[in-house]
Amino acid sequence: MRAVRFVALGDSLTEGVGDPAGDGWRGWAALLAGGLAAKDVEFTNLAVSGAQTRDVLERQTPAALDLRPDIVAIVIGVNDTLRCTFDIHAVAERLDKVYSAFTQQGATLLTACLPDPGSMLRLPGALARPLARRQRAVNMVVHALSERYGAVHLHAAEGEWLTDRALWSADRLHPCERGHRQLAVRFHGMLAPLGMATGTAPSPEPEFAAPTKSASLVWLATAGTAWVIRRCRDLLPQLLRLALDEMRHRRKGTSARLDLSASAAVSAALAALQPPERPADAA
Repeated sequence: MRAVRFVALGDSLTEGVGDPAGDGWRGWAALLAGGLAAKDVEFTNLAVSGAQTRDVLERQTPAALDLRPDIVAIVIGVNDTLRCTFDIHAVAERLDKVYSAFTQQGATLLTACLPDPGSMLRLPGALARPLARRQRAVNMVVHALSERYGAVHLHAAEGEWLTDRALWSADRLHPCERGHRQLAVRFHGMLAPLGMATGTAPSPEPEFAAPTKSASLVWLATAGTAWVIRRCRDLLPQLLRLALDEMRHRRKGTSARLDLSASAAVSAALAALQPPERPADAA
């Protein structure tokens, strides 16, 4: 019996940022890999910090397709919302192509919706709401495409994912070890009934002690702050304009128009996609 091939695509979340291991990162995907089978699991993590949907489509997907995975994790989109070039039509088109390519090979997709960065960073309302609207749009696309391609989809954008600070690192954007373990445990719990996770489930309890408050503050003031600046520097001028527009609409009592416009854009983006192709070996 050949090994189970598991490939992970995405950004810093799937790379493992927040769950240190030696000189690098481990992360939820590596934790999940250990529970997919009792032995013989071939795990490859192609996720790269800062990646956007374009990077997953153009760089990570070709390399992953060559590996012909049985299971492929595709968790991406937050970095797209932090760029001035954000375009939900482009996000939908790219993700549709990625999902389609792997289902054509017969792979099982793992996807997730994620909290919006504005809420996690506790930005003021006028700054947070435009980012929340963008992340909701991405999540709506991921929801729709996950259903379209039969993905194993994890809802990680609500409930304790937002309220339980013990799941998140000091930067409030990446899970800590406990959070990564929760992601792995929940994906394992969804794969096991499908017969696709026959190994021992990852432990939900951290292996290492959580960083002290002072260590977390030092990290946030150095590496964490630098990470946020790198991701958001081209967005700030646009975000300020969006915040001003947000405040104007709130004064006029027309904020609902912004939500309706965002929802309409998602609907148009999904409607523009071509019908999915059947797998090559389908009858």
